Amino acid sequence: MHHDPHLPTADLAYTAAADLLQQLADGTTTSEALVEGFLSRIAAIDAPGTHIELRSVLAVAADALDQARQRDQQRSAGQIVGPLHGVPVLIKDNVEALGLPGTAGSTSLLDRPVAQDAELVTHLRAAGAIIIGATNLSEWANIRSSQSSSGWSAVGGLTVNPWAFDRTAGGSSSGSGAAVAAGLAPFAVGTETDGSIICPASVNGVVGIKPTVGSVSRSGVVPISGSQDSPGPLARNVADAALLLQVLQGAGPDGFGEALIAAANVNDTPMTFGVLRGYRTGQPATDALFDAVVDTLAQAGFDIHDSNAPTPTKEAGDDELTVLLHELVDDLSAYLKTRGPNGPQSLAEVIAYEDAHADVELRWFGHDLFEMAVAGGGRDTDIYRDARARNVTWAVDVCLAPALKQHSVLIAPAYAPAWKTDFTNGGHALASPVTHPAAVAGYPIGCIPMGFVNGLPVGLAIIADANDEVTLVQAMARIEQVLAATGIKDLRPSFTPPSRG
Repeated sequence: MHHDPHLPTADLAYTAAADLLQQLADGTTTSEALVEGFLSRIAAIDAPGTHIELRSVLAVAADALDQARQRDQQRSAGQIVGPLHGVPVLIKDNVEALGLPGTAGSTSLLDRPVAQDAELVTHLRAAGAIIIGATNLSEWANIRSSQSSSGWSAVGGLTVNPWAFDRTAGGSSSGSGAAVAAGLAPFAVGTETDGSIICPASVNGVVGIKPTVGSVSRSGVVPISGSQDSPGPLARNVADAALLLQVLQGAGPDGFGEALIAAANVNDTPMTFGVLRGYRTGQPATDALFDAVVDTLAQAGFDIHDSNAPTPTKEAGDDELTVLLHELVDDLSAYLKTRGPNGPQSLAEVIAYEDAHADVELRWFGHDLFEMAVAGGGRDTDIYRDARARNVTWAVDVCLAPALKQHSVLIAPAYAPAWKTDFTNGGHALASPVTHPAAVAGYPIGCIPMGFVNGLPVGLAIIADANDEVTLVQAMARIEQVLAATGIKDLRPSFTPPSRG
């Protein structure tokens, strides 16, 4: 039995969002009580200077309690605003929200206040959610350096993994994954360009979904890539992730969001599962666990077949990086101009700013990817156009579309257990390539905990067809249900300090 590091909030910390909504409806709790509880937990175990210092929450909203009291007043007047009425949520700090920094982890954006809510934040507030804070992230969403350490930003410091403090919380949505795992909010918003929701979900033992690119608005989100960026939910179970996803996608009360919720409650549409046997992490225990989980699903009656979808080539990886860097220089430069005249107005000016503030910004690693991006130019180059065309042909026509014609979803292991944070040599992730084709194609991908390796959680990844989040969520919910029977449920981190010696 793990001892929770903050017993007064231990029960609240691991109550599902759906259950919190029920308690609010029953009148057995209030939004004010929920926000007070989560803020006290953040102050006790997450904030710099606490005995644990997870540093998953970069900033707390000054008006969080005011938002909560307003929701309570609306409820007592019989005005339920929307499906998340009165429930707290955290957002990644590359998402703009009034009153929160919106820095993407960079000190260059600290004194450039956000002028309006991102569109996805508008959806959250319209649904009645209370935005209680912003989560730390790998600075600039991990596109800055080929030697970066995931989970570190100049603004937020290093987010640690609540299962083992000397381990990574993954990237780039490190804070969102760690905060949800540690029970600092029932769910959080992350963003993914390639792996940035799936990785923290896998290594923190939570559920993550990167939706179809474009299905959740990127307006007001600090960009990397117009063709691959996608905000999405991190939660502790599939139903809560579906609940948050329907709101992020802007589904109305009678929109497809209801289908997502129904899918998470597991209906009985026939489904086939294609196993990406070639997609291994290279970590023997993780790959063996995945094979065992596939056997468990087969014994539970799942319709399972091996898929021979090809694994990514070196060329596919090189093309993806080319695309991301060419889009970054255009998209980030355009974005920076929306944040007022103070500070860098282009990617080239960000590089100059970081060089001038190297003691803070470049303390652990440089910005070689930024330099490559500026040198390479933007979208208006043949190098970019050719790389993107080849990349999409590979990801869609060669890899995913044929496989998803044969199967409802594709499954593979996600990441090996969280690796030790190493500022000297950078991160050493062992991952299957499963996020790669989904990222390039813009298809939805999810991750759910599938078990433990050496006491650390590891995730199972699921890919569905473009704009078919309903099938994705349904597949995730079915796998979750089978694994719950084997004891993979209600995961609570061990909060293990680094071993001495």
